[in-house]
Amino acid sequence: MSVTTATSKELLARPVLKSAISKAARRLMPMLVILYVVSFLDRTNVGFAEAALGADKGVSAAAFALGAGIFFIGYAIFEIPSNLLLKKVGAKIWLARIAITWGIVSACFAFVQGETSFVILRFLLGVTEAGLFPGVIMYLAEWFPNKVRVQMFAIFYLAQPFSQMIGNPLSGWLINIGDQVPGLRGWQVMFFVEGLLAVLAGIAAFFFLINGPEKAKFLSGEEKFALKEVMALEDNIKDEHGPRGILAAMRNGRVWYFTAIYFCLQIAVYGVTFFLPQQVSSLTGQKVGLAVGLLIAVPWFFGIFSCYFIGRAANTVAKRRKFGTILFLSTGLCIFGSAWAGTNHQPVLGMIFITLAVCSFLAVGPVVWSYPTAFLAGSAAAAGIGLINSLGNLGGFVAPILRTAVNEATHSPTGSMGVYALGVLPFVAAAMMFATRRFSNKADELLD
Repeated sequence: MSVTTATSKELLARPVLKSAISKAARRLMPMLVILYVVSFLDRTNVGFAEAALGADKGVSAAAFALGAGIFFIGYAIFEIPSNLLLKKVGAKIWLARIAITWGIVSACFAFVQGETSFVILRFLLGVTEAGLFPGVIMYLAEWFPNKVRVQMFAIFYLAQPFSQMIGNPLSGWLINIGDQVPGLRGWQVMFFVEGLLAVLAGIAAFFFLINGPEKAKFLSGEEKFALKEVMALEDNIKDEHGPRGILAAMRNGRVWYFTAIYFCLQIAVYGVTFFLPQQVSSLTGQKVGLAVGLLIAVPWFFGIFSCYFIGRAANTVAKRRKFGTILFLSTGLCIFGSAWAGTNHQPVLGMIFITLAVCSFLAVGPVVWSYPTAFLAGSAAAAGIGLINSLGNLGGFVAPILRTAVNEATHSPTGSMGVYALGVLPFVAAAMMFATRRFSNKADELLD
């Protein structure tokens, strides 16, 4: 064990490896962030169209909640097959294909005619986007050693706040502009333009992404060797101490444990995100549009800093467990606080609580993903990461339905009771994250 540990530390300390990691980050991360920016924008911009779809096309609140959530059913069904195909054909082609096809579907929302077409398109959006997020997680795990991987995950997660900072004002602006175009509605222009952005991002990804260090022309021969050497060493450790193969990964208890944690996280993320325009509109008394879009950008702006700096700081197993537990607790408390502020007509406090909730759930995501990528490799990684993301993302299906159902059952005039319901799950995740110390094993020591 000591020899392997010393070898691993020695490799990570070599200047040539640090140079390779730096070059890889500069080349790959901007494109991956752009892909996730347009992805997150296209799955959440529906919140800006909720009222308009109801008024123009008769989409009820229940149908909207179903459509918002059914995205994750299509996403879950095709997630693992998509991840396995990415492993077979390579990220360069597969991630580009995903972006282009979901962009086409997203643009088709401009032609929604009623509840049926809305729900069908949301399902198809999930089908076409399936595999993007876990594919990138697996891709990064093949390029970057465990010690720096959380930092890369955190940079990738920056796409969420960037998407909301840029995307929310963009969506509001497109709606305002589109309402002035004869024969069109603002929400139609928003969907079409933002779908087109995803198509363009997919085309760009084909030219910028590279399938593995050995094909990277931007790396020298020494840098390629150093990066492949450390990644091969880590894969050997994972194979020795983790599940091997697809079936073994899908039966593994740790995989299911982190699936449950990720499910709780997604309940919080999408329970807040889908309804954020309406919640901020209710808090401030502003109509959904550019002004609300600019206000929504504030929490995501601060989320950039929490995500990046915590990602850099959480570089050991003990620190990841501590940060993960604290951030989940903070997420739950701040969701409760935003609900209280809405009930008591406290817009400033409401925005502060929403900002802190966003900062917390953004920063905890990379921490969660650092665990499965530390014990899964090869086909086990493709299946295990796909399983965690697909079933975990069903939280995005449950969240809007749970929130709507609780509000209707309690006749909540401000919708706060539904928000309270969403805030419970992060506390469950906090307890589970704290308990991850029982998963510590020799692989943690070797990779830490």
